[in-house]
Amino acid sequence: MQLVRQTEQKRGFRPVRAVGAALLVAALGSACAAPAAEEKPAPAKPAAGQQPRVEGAAGALNAYVERVRKARAARVAAAKKWGLAQPPLEAPEPPGVKPRITTRKGFETDGTGLPPVFTTVPTKQKVVFLTIDDGAEKDPALLRMMSELKIPYSAFLSDYLVKSDYGYFKKMQSEGVSLHNHTLTHPYLPGLDYADQKRQICGMQDVIEKRFGKRPPLFRPPYGNYNEDTLRAAKSCGVKAVPLWASEAFPDHMEWREWDRDLHPGDIILTHFRGREDWKGSMPDMIRRVMKTVTAKGYAVAKLEDYV
Repeated sequence: MQLVRQTEQKRGFRPVRAVGAALLVAALGSACAAPAAEEKPAPAKPAAGQQPRVEGAAGALNAYVERVRKARAARVAAAKKWGLAQPPLEAPEPPGVKPRITTRKGFETDGTGLPPVFTTVPTKQKVVFLTIDDGAEKDPALLRMMSELKIPYSAFLSDYLVKSDYGYFKKMQSEGVSLHNHTLTHPYLPGLDYADQKRQICGMQDVIEKRFGKRPPLFRPPYGNYNEDTLRAAKSCGVKAVPLWASEAFPDHMEWREWDRDLHPGDIILTHFRGREDWKGSMPDMIRRVMKTVTAKGYAVAKLEDYV
């Protein structure tokens, strides 16, 4: 509020309080001079529990402040509900122009013009990106938790796991989650010839388009393994980029690709649709681990598709 007042004063605006006082004096003067027949009825009093309406710029500002207050209060309440000591940090506005993505050094193939393979998005913003692979666990609590905490994430799906409940992922998509390609059956792609790799990748493109209405631009190879045939096949059916990961999340720990075992601006975090049968905790447990780590290090989770 202090910043708003200073800005208004620099631009030549009078403080709202002074304007209100001047208007009140003018209104009183007009009321005294006008004939009784022209007097307007007094405005209706607000109902019990309602705040009086404030007109003009002051009213708009107050309404904005109230919306922000309510949104932050909701985030605090959601964090408490889901076992977080503090709410996730809010991501900054995404860049107006997406950064240029290039293949990470050491991840190149001999081919040219192929989709870039990367583990980190080039950005100076203190944001990271959460991605979840395969589709084995279909925990309704995950959908509620991510929606209430407003945490963006991207899903990379394999058909042999998601086909038992496409509706779960359709609901996820309706919450704004982008659904991407992780092959039909999750094979080790470098062990297949070009034709079989193309069937795995392009076949999953077809499934996602049929079931969810859109061919995805992103593809993640199973286990992070690929060769030049993988990238050529992916490009042939519309894949634009191949995001891998810089760290991996579990309910009880984080694993790091980088030597300093830390987060960096633009890092991609990998985790999986898994439950207590596969690891030490539920999917909400895993999200708690991720968010405690990310928030403690001063990062916000942003939407990958806003940057790639």
